[in-house]
Amino acid sequence: MSIWILFILMTAATIMAVLWPLSRPRTAFGPTSAGEGERLFYEEQLQEIDRDLARGMFSPEEAASAKAEAARRLIRADARREAGDKSLDEPALRRRRATSALALSAIPLVALAIYGAQGSPEMPGQPLSERMQPMTAGSELDMDQAVARIESHLQQNPEDGQGWEVIAPVYVRMGRFDDAAAAYQRALRYLGEDADRLANFGEALVMASEGIVSSSAREAFEGALEHDSRHPKARFFLATAAQQDGDEDVALDRYRSLLADSAPDAPWVEVVRRRIANLEGADAPPADAGDAAGAGAIAGMVSGLAERLASEGGSADEWGRLVRSYAVLGQETRAAEALADARRALAGDSEAIAHVEDVAREAGIDRE
Repeated sequence: MSIWILFILMTAATIMAVLWPLSRPRTAFGPTSAGEGERLFYEEQLQEIDRDLARGMFSPEEAASAKAEAARRLIRADARREAGDKSLDEPALRRRRATSALALSAIPLVALAIYGAQGSPEMPGQPLSERMQPMTAGSELDMDQAVARIESHLQQNPEDGQGWEVIAPVYVRMGRFDDAAAAYQRALRYLGEDADRLANFGEALVMASEGIVSSSAREAFEGALEHDSRHPKARFFLATAAQQDGDEDVALDRYRSLLADSAPDAPWVEVVRRRIANLEGADAPPADAGDAAGAGAIAGMVSGLAERLASEGGSADEWGRLVRSYAVLGQETRAAEALADARRALAGDSEAIAHVEDVAREAGIDRE
C-alpha cells in the first residue's frame, strides 16, 4: 500500500510543479507593469512642462493647458489599467486555477483507470530466473519465441550468468549443442565453477562432437571431480573417454566403481550395466524403453534430439549424431533403428543417406 501513496505524492508534486505558475496572477518581467510604465511616462511629462515653463519656453496659460491635457491622458491610462486588470487578469486567473485543480485530480484518476483495465496490479513480482524457468519445463509458449526472448535479454545483459545457465539446457533440448556449450562456458565465467556446472559444460561438448569425449570435455569432467569426487556424470564420461581411447581395463574399473556407488534406481544404472557387460564380453541386458530418456548423463540429451528428429526431421549431420550417440551409449538396437529412420526421412537424397551410413559404420552399426 505504501508504494501507492508514494506514487500519488510523486504525481501530485509533478503536476503542481508544472501548473503552479498558471495559478498566479500575471506579472511583468521588470520592476513595473505596462500600465505603471504608462503612468510614469505622463508624470514625467508633467514635470517636463514645469521645467519648460521655468525656462520661459511656455507662457503660464500654455503650461496650464499642456498640464491639463497630460492629466487627462494620465487619468485615461489609469482607467485602462484598472479595467484591464478586472476584465482580463481575474477571469484568466480563475480559469487557470480551475484547470490546475481539474488536472491535479483527473490525471491520476485516468492513469489509475487505464492501469486497472490494461495492467496486472494483482500479479506478484517474479525474478528473471523464475520468469525463464517455465520455458525449460514445458511452457505453452512456442519454444522459438521463448528462446528469442531469453536471447534478447542476454544480448542486452551479456554478463547475466544465471540467464546463460537457464538457456543452456534449452539449447540442448533443441539439439543446438555448440550453443549449449558456449552458454555453459559463459555461466562458468560469470557464476564460477562448481561440479554440476563443469559436468554440464563437458556433456554439451561431448554432444557437440557427436559423442566423442574431447580433451576439453575431459578437462571439464576432471574439474568437476575436483569439486565433487563422486559426481556421477563426470565419472560416467571419464569412463566413456577411457573406453574410446581403447583402455578397456580403466573403463571397466570406472564403470564398476560408478555402479557400486549408485542407487539401484539411478537413471544411469542400466546404461552402465550394459557398458560393463559389453566390456566383459558377456551378453548385454536388453535395452528397455526407459534407457534413452532415463540415463542421467548423455541419454537425456539423446532423447531430446531423437524426439525433435522424429517430429520435425533434420539434416544428415543430425541423424548421424543420433546414430553415433546411441552407439556411444551401447544401445546398438536403438542406433540401428535411428539409421533406419534416417533412411526413411532422407529418402531421395542419396548423398545424405550415404553420410549417415558412413557414421553408422564408424560406430560399428552396419545393419541394413
